[in-house]
Amino acid sequence: MSEISQLSELVSSWERIKNSGLPVFIYGMGDGCLKLMREFDKYGIAVSGIFASDEFVRGHSFQGHLVHKLSEVEKTLGCGNFIIAMAFAAGYDSLIRQIDEIAQRNILIVPDTDVIGVGAFTKKTLSDNIESIEKVYSLLADDKSRQVYVNVLKYKITGDISFLRECCTPPDEAYANIIRPAEDEIYVDLGAYNGDTIRELLSHTGGRYEKIYALEPDKRNFRKLSEYAESMKNIELYNAAAWLREDTLNFNAAGGRQGKLSSKGVETAALSVDGILQGGRATYIKYDVEGAERGALEGTEKTIEKYAPKLCVALYHRAEDIFELPVRICEMCPKYKLYVRHYPYYPAWETNLFAVCE
Repeated sequence: MSEISQLSELVSSWERIKNSGLPVFIYGMGDGCLKLMREFDKYGIAVSGIFASDEFVRGHSFQGHLVHKLSEVEKTLGCGNFIIAMAFAAGYDSLIRQIDEIAQRNILIVPDTDVIGVGAFTKKTLSDNIESIEKVYSLLADDKSRQVYVNVLKYKITGDISFLRECCTPPDEAYANIIRPAEDEIYVDLGAYNGDTIRELLSHTGGRYEKIYALEPDKRNFRKLSEYAESMKNIELYNAAAWLREDTLNFNAAGGRQGKLSSKGVETAALSVDGILQGGRATYIKYDVEGAERGALEGTEKTIEKYAPKLCVALYHRAEDIFELPVRICEMCPKYKLYVRHYPYYPAWETNLFAVCE
């Protein structure tokens, strides 16, 4: 039995929670909590309550539940006597350490739900797409990528963050061993936010580059990006979403990083990379476009076929991204070598695919 097919034997996060016989408390409020509640309804899982970190509890209530302090729940029920279902993302060191400490004394499950939409990667997702998932695994270029790929899938099924802890690497590792940025990069940043990944790239090139194109649809983020790039040369900024063609789309401007294309929202320009470059060259393209990665890739097809630029593609916004996007990229350019890395983050956000020609 292959390493991928063995994943079907894992117990899902939903089964673990439902069959535990223990009270279930959701850790966190907001959209993540609502997504968990929707999934719990599907599986017939009752919610015993909601809690937040002690410093954030101020007499709040959410969806009819009084928001408790974690310390209160631990004192009342005793550590290990209830299930914690985490409903938010932890992406910086101090919060990750805090989550790890909670997991050491409690039963913590972080169910996987789509960042965009209302779905989740489940055992049915695995069984329905096993051939594509096996194909991606076979295409990966190094042992680390295969470990990351399997561990992320294990996490997605079980909600066990120990699988993510085992396969994390810092962004510097990908820059040093996979991207290997040069001083003459022509960089296309899709989902440029406030310029953070431009800064990151330039920190590895001594601030040198040939040309930068940056797309950011959110107006507030775009203002910050413009302020950052004000004194830079050879940089073109677009207050637009990355898409498969030039268009006008609705954009839900949530602020921060979470804005996304939506059926409702502010009308926003959308552009394709092929349309912007007009046959010109790119050497490195980053796609972090909140679930629109497939469309943005289709809008880069001519550039990929002609120049095979290095690619960094987010694999975590939709359940299908982790198997559909790598397969599509290899259809566009079969000579790519594929790598997968997961940066420190709970849940499996910041899982990225890298495609390079060596």
